[in-house]
This record gives sequence, C-alpha cells and structure tokens, in this order.
Amino acid sequence: MLTETEFRTEDLPGTDRFDFWRERIGRTHAPLDLHSEYAADYRAHLRVVELGAVHIWPTTHQALRFRRTPKLIRQSDPERYHFGIPLHGTHRVAWDDRNAVHGPYEIVPFDSSRACEVTCVNGTDPFYGIGIEIPKSLLHLPQSAMDRLFARGMSGREGMGALLVQFLTQLTADTSPYLPSDGPRLGTVVVDLLSALFAHTLDADRSLPPETRSRTLVLRIRSYVQQNLHDPRLTPRAIAAAHNISTSYLHRLFQDEHETVAAWIRQQRLECARRDLADPAMSSTTIQAIAARWGFTRAADFTRAFRTAYGMPPKHYRQQCLHSPAEPTAWTHC
Repeated sequence: MLTETEFRTEDLPGTDRFDFWRERIGRTHAPLDLHSEYAADYRAHLRVVELGAVHIWPTTHQALRFRRTPKLIRQSDPERYHFGIPLHGTHRVAWDDRNAVHGPYEIVPFDSSRACEVTCVNGTDPFYGIGIEIPKSLLHLPQSAMDRLFARGMSGREGMGALLVQFLTQLTADTSPYLPSDGPRLGTVVVDLLSALFAHTLDADRSLPPETRSRTLVLRIRSYVQQNLHDPRLTPRAIAAAHNISTSYLHRLFQDEHETVAAWIRQQRLECARRDLADPAMSSTTIQAIAARWGFTRAADFTRAFRTAYGMPPKHYRQQCLHSPAEPTAWTHC
C-alpha cells in the first residue's frame, strides 16, 4: 500500500476540532487563516496519499473559508503549487481585486507564494474534493506561465483534465494494490498530466520536455483504448490513426512501456470479461455474449486466450466464482 495518513476531527472533543483542523491543513499545505460557521463542532476528514514529493489529499469537510495572507506568506512559504478540484461543491476565490466561482470537476491552481481567499461550500452538505500538492521545482512550466493560470478553472470533464481527474479518483478510491515504491512513479504521472493540461491551456505544448509529451500521449492512448475495448476493430493501426501518429511510432511508445499494444489490449479485454464472468448480476448472460461485449468475435479465440491467462476455461471460472465468496474488486476501468 502507498504511504498514507488519515485525520478525522470526530476523533477529538468538539471544542478541539477546528484548531486541530487548522493545524493539520497548515502542515499539509501552508499556514492559513481559517473560518467556518461550524467551528464550534467542526466535522472534517482528510487523507494524505504520498506519491514521492507529490501529495494527493481527498478531503470532506463542512463549509470553510481560508485565507493565505501576505503576513502568513512572509512567515512561512513552502514554495508549492496547490491544485484544488471540487467534486461536490464549489470554490469561491478572491485575489488581486478579482473574483471567480469554480464548480465541480474544475481544476484550480493556487500558489503558496500568492495571497488569496477561498470559500469551499456545498450548501448545507459537506464539501468534497481532491487537492494536489507539488513542489514548484517539479513542474516544467516557467513561473510566468503559472502566474497566468493562478485561480483559473480548467475542465476536469474532458480532454487532459478528465484523464487527470479519472486517474486521481481511481487511485484514491483504493491504494492497496500499490507498493510504497510505486509512489514516485505515480507522482510522475500526476506531474506529467498537469504539465500537459497547462501547456494545452496556454497553447505551449512545445515548452514541455519530449519525455513528458510521450508519457502523456501514452496515457491518452490508454484512455482511448479503455473507452473502445468493445470494438473488434480496435487495432494498432486504428489507434495510431485516431491519434495522428504512425503505427511504428505507436509501437515505439509501447516498447518503453515494456509490452506490445496488442498484448495490452488483449489483457484489458480479458480482465473485463473475467469481471463479468464473476458478477452474479450477469449470470444469465452467455459466455459468448460477454466475449463479444469485450471485442472477442470468435468464441474459440476467447476460450483459448482466457485459459492461457487464467489457467482454466471461462465456463469453469464462472462456475468457481459463482459458487464461492465474492472476489475482491480490482482497480479497473471496466
């Protein structure tokens, strides 16, 4: 499991909760001036998942206003960028005589060196969102570019932003499949996705290092494949055409991933079919229909590939699963 820390104000007496929350947020991000109408009995929950120098923190809390003031900046500046992503609720931001409101699935950059005021609300319900903390030195864009992005909302529902939000929500939903040593590699993925999102927003893709552009392209390709696994016409040639690259370049990208494109597609299809076979809700669906659902047009090819991957034919696997306790849910896009 990745290195992870968890805080709950409910573990403390009501009168101590808000001060505790202020102290924890100060450690996680930077010292802040906090206010809430619920301060007398504040309810909040924070997890901090460490991905090397990058920290991801999903958080749920009651309505909150925080200020990063010039005085606090002079006292302590960790030189970090913070990216807030409301999932349920909104960010109301005030800075430099400007104001903005950012709703669910908007990615909003902040800078520990700049003053601002942010109000996180979700009506009378708890606010829920994901924060990202990154040392400034890790991003591949100049400070002047980041200044242009400060408090600017970018969509997390489409394009590169959607890839980032999908990655973060799936990662934080279950960190158990990963080892602590996976953390820095996952942190690199987060930095690359953010860098590509910002470069796209600023129309400055050429300012990114080639390795960042390559890793980001692989992530886009993987997302495209996941969305089209059902299509039997999903071939390396079709994937390359959809991304305006040559088939040979696509293969070179996946050589760096230590697997071929075709092998990865087959593995993803088999895993999705395996999940369906083990699902009691799909017990009346024929094995052939499940195979076809995930792009296998010939039953014999599916049976052969499944047996090779899992050591038994799909029929026996389904019987075994449906007569035994439910298997644990794996991290999957199916």
